[in-house]
Amino acid sequence: MIFERAYRQRLEADLAQWEADGVITPATRAGIGIALPPLAAGVNIPVMVAIVGGLLIAAAFLAFVAAHWIELARLSRLAMLLAGIVAAYGLGAWLARTGRPVLADLCSGVGSIIFGAGIALVGQMYHLGGDFAGGMLLWAIGALAAAALTGSRGALAVALAVASIWTCMRVVEIRDIPHFWFVAVWLIAAGLALAWNSRVAAHLVALAALPWWIATAFQVDLEPSFVLGDGAALLFGTGLALAAAPSQRVSSAGAVLSIYGAFLLIGVATLEVATANEFFHIQAGTASQPLWAMSCGVAGAIFAFAVAATTRRVGTAFAGMAIGLVLVAAALWTPPQAGEPWRAYALELCAMLCLVVSAMLDNSRPRIVAGWLGIAGVIAAITWAVQGSLLQRSVFLAVAGAVAIALSLVLNRLLPRTRQ
Repeated sequence: MIFERAYRQRLEADLAQWEADGVITPATRAGIGIALPPLAAGVNIPVMVAIVGGLLIAAAFLAFVAAHWIELARLSRLAMLLAGIVAAYGLGAWLARTGRPVLADLCSGVGSIIFGAGIALVGQMYHLGGDFAGGMLLWAIGALAAAALTGSRGALAVALAVASIWTCMRVVEIRDIPHFWFVAVWLIAAGLALAWNSRVAAHLVALAALPWWIATAFQVDLEPSFVLGDGAALLFGTGLALAAAPSQRVSSAGAVLSIYGAFLLIGVATLEVATANEFFHIQAGTASQPLWAMSCGVAGAIFAFAVAATTRRVGTAFAGMAIGLVLVAAALWTPPQAGEPWRAYALELCAMLCLVVSAMLDNSRPRIVAGWLGIAGVIAAITWAVQGSLLQRSVFLAVAGAVAIALSLVLNRLLPRTRQ
């Protein structure tokens, strides 16, 4: 909704400028305005105040129940929790019928939060087992069911947040085995985002993938940067592949997923450079590289290059090169080697440069931001490494800068008419 409104504002400004420049006639502008569907109601000041009020009422209800929990009989406790859930969803249904979708969505989210509080309080009341992670799973399933039945983005956000906590807890418990059950929950949420054709839901789903990869990467006997690199490659490559799909809803969701994959990729590049020194590997010990993680990384790179080959888009090819260079840099330094990892430094710099080039060719502003942040992070990590000669590092950066300037001069001669 927010993104649609921003697009409309930009379109209105462009149409006004084109009409002033004589590119289009007033009749053409009016026809375009008629053809556009009406915008849904946005979040104005009264709606925002109502949202804050709803959240305060929900917090007051939970605080009241908790304050009088011991004094109330068990049947009264259950009745109050059930009444809170019914009231939240009932009010949401009434608001939806009266044309207030934002407030109705808020009520569904509040109902999901009360449902989770009910699980915790009932478990404490009946002295159920101490499987806290299991309770989080039950909460996530309930919130996900509410999201599927009501179409609430708020309930989906609650479900994904709780599911992320659940999977992180399971990762800590099992330690040596990835918690793949989260993937099933994530795929269900992704299916809802596609069915709704909602960019907000797509952002929630893409963001929820990051905690699982981060928690899995920092398991015992795993190399964090290697596993995170595979995850970034899979998310980025899959997002690029989905963005090239003919379906508008799939393409929109893929574009969102590729953005988060790109930002995770720059985090991985910075982490790889910062920890490439043997000092960190000696402290961490010898880590294994699981086959499933390597398969994910390879699949992401294949997706990117396959899309570039089928669509003949140069920007996507550069994105695939960025993925491949990050993966190769991780492989070159696994297991750790003695001395300064100059090849890894060079590969990471080239990867971030390819990411910026790909974003400029594809006109993707989020990826441009990610690429520049990646370049800054890699340069900072090289400059402030824990061990090694600072003089040699300065020579390396100077040579890299000279090569980049020479490359820019060559490209300027070869492509004099382009703006890239």
